[in-house]
Formats: sequence, structure tokens, C-alpha cells
Amino acid sequence: MNESFDKDFSNHTPMMQQYLKLKAQHPEILLFYRMGDFYELFYDDAKRASKLLDISLTKRGASAGEPIPMAGIPHHAVENYLAKLVNQGESVAICEQIGDPATSKGPVERKVVRIVTPGTISDEALLQERQDNLLAAIWQDGKGYGYATLDISSGRFRLSEPADRETMAAELQRTNPAELLYAEDFAEMALIEGRRGLRRRPLWEFEIDTARQQLNLQFGTRDLVGFGVENASRGLCAAGCLLQYVKDTQRTSLPHIRSITMERQQDSIIMDAATRRNLEITQNLAGGVENTLAAVLDCTVTPMGSRMLKRWLHMPVRNTDILRERQQTIGALQDTVSELQPVLRQVGDLERILARLALRT
Repeated sequence: MNESFDKDFSNHTPMMQQYLKLKAQHPEILLFYRMGDFYELFYDDAKRASKLLDISLTKRGASAGEPIPMAGIPHHAVENYLAKLVNQGESVAICEQIGDPATSKGPVERKVVRIVTPGTISDEALLQERQDNLLAAIWQDGKGYGYATLDISSGRFRLSEPADRETMAAELQRTNPAELLYAEDFAEMALIEGRRGLRRRPLWEFEIDTARQQLNLQFGTRDLVGFGVENASRGLCAAGCLLQYVKDTQRTSLPHIRSITMERQQDSIIMDAATRRNLEITQNLAGGVENTLAAVLDCTVTPMGSRMLKRWLHMPVRNTDILRERQQTIGALQDTVSELQPVLRQVGDLERILARLALRT
């Protein structure tokens, strides 16, 4: 039985009616349905989760005259299972009991309280601490591309407007998003096929007027002039879809996302996808990280520093003033490295800690 097509909920038990109604709201992703000390999955979700997580597939009685395929995981181990799923590009809706079993007549009230996706995770247990985890959106029109990225675990929000297919391909390789949103009429599927975490989104989410409204509302501004992105219409279309998706999945305010920055091609050294791959900056030709440029240079003692170093290596700046400033900073710190390192090791990952506080996770 496929619950997505079973619209006659009245044939089922009250509890399964509740489950099916919640599942109908999230047909494309797995639903973790809280029952006591376990999260249960039913029907097609159970079969899928059994294969993805290597857990037992069982049956739970019958509903509408049919046995119910079921799989379950203990609630105290949910983060481990979520990590396995997001690493495979899967998304999960977490459904919790919000009613009081002692006073409920019929099934305890439940609702989806959050949606975990590869590009919107902020839980420490699900993230690689020395690597950015990006959600991205891509938009295309007759003039070029719009591309936006967000690291929800830090609030870093960027957009760009690659002029051609080659530049867009290089951007995808540089940023390597965990999840990529694209419009339902996107014409360049060959450009993104095979990438992890692909999500097809409705066209209205990419509308420019909606994007401006969403972004101004998020930043508390009347326009986007102050961010230098007012005329970047293609990039804004991508950014608007991305922000809408984050609001839909997080279901909470996003106070740590307070600005957006335009990344311009002329500000950095341009490397095409093949050059970037052959330089083995953060990934070697075998797909690992051993003996890459980042592995050799990374002597940082904080996760924040490691992530910043990798961003710098992937986007070498052309601006000599910025380069000089970096050199002067390094020169000033050279003599105090041995004293600073023990202190910095105790700092922790402040960037992500602050984001989790903002998201209340």
C-alpha cells in the first residue's frame, strides 16, 4: 500500500488516520512519527528506512484490512540515524507528541515540529566541524544564472550571478552544496544531475518581487541597496527561494541571518571546475582529503579557522589591499602563536554555538 494515494482515511484506525494526514503534508520525505520512546515509520517510509538505515522491517497489526509495514528507532538515538540519512541526501520530518496522553480522547495530538534536510542542519552531532555545510539555490534565465548559498550554522548568506555555464559549473564545484534547490522548469538539468540533495521547487518561490519582500522582511530593511545586491535580480531570485525553503523547514525565526553579500567574479582568481579539481585543494582525485592543499596547510586549532582557511583557498582574492592586510595580521601574530593556541583551543566553535542559540536547537 502507498499512503500517498490512499485518500479515504476513514477506513483506517484513528491513530493511522492521524499519521496519514500528517504524512500527506510531507509526501516526498520520511516522517518520524513519535510513539512513546520510539520514532516509528510506516508503509513505504518503513520500507525505505529499513534499506537506508539497515534496521528491521516488521508489521504492526492491520489498518483498512491490510497489514502495516513498520520500522522504528529509539528516540534517544535519533541524532545518529538522522546523521546517516542526511549523509545520503535524505530529508526527515520530525513529528512529536504535543498533547497530554492522560487527558487525550483518542490519539495523542501530534505535529511536525521541524524538518531536517542535508542543507539546513545545525545540530552539532550532524555536522562536520571543519567543513562548511551549504544550502544552495540556482536560477537561470536567458541572460545567465543566479546562485545563492547559505550556511545556516553560521548565518553566512552569499549570492552571485555566473555569466555562463562554465562559470556556474565552477561555482557548484567550489561551494559543493549539501542541498541544491532548483526551479521546476530548470532547463540545464545536465549541469546538476548526480549532485546530492537535489530539491525541485515551484516557480513562484523564485519570483523577484517575492524575493525582495522576503529578504527585506528578514533583514528589517526597506530595500537592499545597502547590501549592494539591489540590481542582482537573478541572484535575488535564487536567494528568495532559498530563504523561503529555510523558513519552511526550520519553523522558527532566523535572527542570525542579518545580511547578504554579493560575490563578484572579478574579486577573485577564476578557476574552472577542472583546474579546481586537479589542484586538489580540499579533495584529492580519489575523493579523499589526504595530502590535499588544505590538509597540508591546515594548522588551525579552531573549527572556525579551519573552515575559513578552506574558503580562502577556494577563492583566492585579487585585491592587494586585502592580501596585505592578511599578511600584516599573520606577521603580528607570529610571535605569539605558542601562547595563543592553548587559549583558542578552549574557545570552541563560537560561530555555530551562536547559530544554535538563535535557532533554539
